[in-house]
Amino acid sequence: MALTAIGLCGRALIKLGATAIASFDDGSAEAEVAAALYGPTRDALLSANAWSFASVQATLPRLAEPPVADYANAFQLPAGFLRALGAGGEGRGRGLSYRIVGRTLLCDAGTVTLSYVGRPAEEDFPAFFDQALIARLAAEFCIPLTESSTRAELLAQQAESEFRRARQIDAQQDSQPGFEDFTLIDARS
Repeated sequence: MALTAIGLCGRALIKLGATAIASFDDGSAEAEVAAALYGPTRDALLSANAWSFASVQATLPRLAEPPVADYANAFQLPAGFLRALGAGGEGRGRGLSYRIVGRTLLCDAGTVTLSYVGRPAEEDFPAFFDQALIARLAAEFCIPLTESSTRAELLAQQAESEFRRARQIDAQQDSQPGFEDFTLIDARS
């Protein structure tokens, strides 16, 4: 079942032993904490790994104004951009030398295809990422709502464990490389 931002925060609050919220502006302490911490926590977790479900490629629009120094061209980063994975040209997503400055990518190429981690809709998060995010949110919500640093440490450890598990599951999404050259078998022939 796909969860919304409110659903993810609600599950984190329940995990913490607090009351779930119906909206970010319902006037409760839980809603206030969730509204303040949800976005940054989500973006930090998305940025922490090259998640297959959040990896995107886009051809960037070149800006009319060239950079002041070091590179020939400036390109506008896409909305929802969180972290660069690589940049390329001529139908490739990697291979170019570049620098990100503010909301622009600087490089010498005339066209750029950027491979990056973006911000997908919450409904598109896979279940393994939902669980990692819920655990991280519970850890973040703990001190403001319970003032228990001991409990917050335990929840942070659980969140780190869920993060490692989610990364492991996500890593299995790609095709695994096979042996291209195995000289020991060739030597037996």
